[in-house]
Amino acid sequence: MIPATRIAIVYHSGFGHTRRQAEAVKSGVEQVQGAEALLLTVEEAQMRWQDLASAEAIIFGSPTYMASPSAPFKAFQEATSHAVFAKRFAWKDKIAAGFTNSGSRSGDKLATLIQIALFAAQHGMHWVNLGLPPGNHSSVGSEADLNRLGFFLGAGAQSNIDQGPDIAPPESDLATARHLGQRVAEATLQFVRGRMGSGI
Repeated sequence: MIPATRIAIVYHSGFGHTRRQAEAVKSGVEQVQGAEALLLTVEEAQMRWQDLASAEAIIFGSPTYMASPSAPFKAFQEATSHAVFAKRFAWKDKIAAGFTNSGSRSGDKLATLIQIALFAAQHGMHWVNLGLPPGNHSSVGSEADLNRLGFFLGAGAQSNIDQGPDIAPPESDLATARHLGQRVAEATLQFVRGRMGSGI
């Protein structure tokens, strides 16, 4: 029996909203037969480097604070320079993707996704984009559309600052996160099976 392909989701959440987004990504991964999800906070991840080493893909998530990932997420990024990067480019050729959440519709979330993508590139990882057209951008669009915020690089979510994580982000943003998880799992399985078939 072929073992399940592990997809890790490593995230930070300051108030619980990005955690809900991370859980939706996990749910999307679990919709794909042959894939298993491992959900870790950035604090947990720094105690489980071997579990990340055994993953074929890592999906990174952070809230956007002041136009960049949060400080705890940055601390995780910097920790990888010693725990991973210095050890012979240990994450090279893993699959990567990203997601982020903020209070505003834009909130400069693209800056966070770009920083996460560059972080993955520094580790030699292969980035998977969202793979969805923008939603809610015409007279027949709605807030229920997938990718209602119109991101391409990764999954974006928006949480009203006066609502708790029991309400925000809205279902359309969580569905977009599930789509990202499913897309990454499918791409990772293709990558792994292709490598196995070629004998690389």
